[in-house]
Amino acid sequence: MSRLRVVAAALVSLCGCQSKSSPPEGALKPPEHAVVVHFKYGLPDVSALRDVESKVEQAIVAAHVGEYDGDEIAVDLSDGYLYMYGPNGDGLFAAVRPVLESASFMKGAVVTVRYGPPGARQATITIGAGR
Repeated sequence: MSRLRVVAAALVSLCGCQSKSSPPEGALKPPEHAVVVHFKYGLPDVSALRDVESKVEQAIVAAHVGEYDGDEIAVDLSDGYLYMYGPNGDGLFAAVRPVLESASFMKGAVVTVRYGPPGARQATITIGAGR
C-alpha cells in the first residue's frame, strides 16, 4: 500500500468516516504492483531530481498506469528512491523507463518491479545495463 494511502486510511479511521470511493467490505481490490527505483545522486541540489520526478509523473498520468508516490533522498544528496504504484508493474515501468534512461544520474540505478503486495514476486533491472 502506498504511503499516501496508509495516511489516508489512518485519517479515515480517526474521523470515523469512509470515503465514497472505498470498495465495499470484502470486495477484491486490484493487485497493487510497485516500481521502486534506487539511484545514486550526488548533485549539489535537487533540481535535476525534481525535473525527473515531474516527467515520471507526467508519463504515468499520460499512460494511465498508476501513480507516482514520491521520493526519499539522503540528507547529503548521495542517493535516493522513487516510488510508483499501479495495477501492472511491467506497464508502469514501461511508461517511466524512457524518462529514467534519459537522466544521467539514473545510470546504474536499480529498479525493483514488485508484482503484488510486499512479499510478492519481484524483478530487478539496472538502468543503463542494456535491455
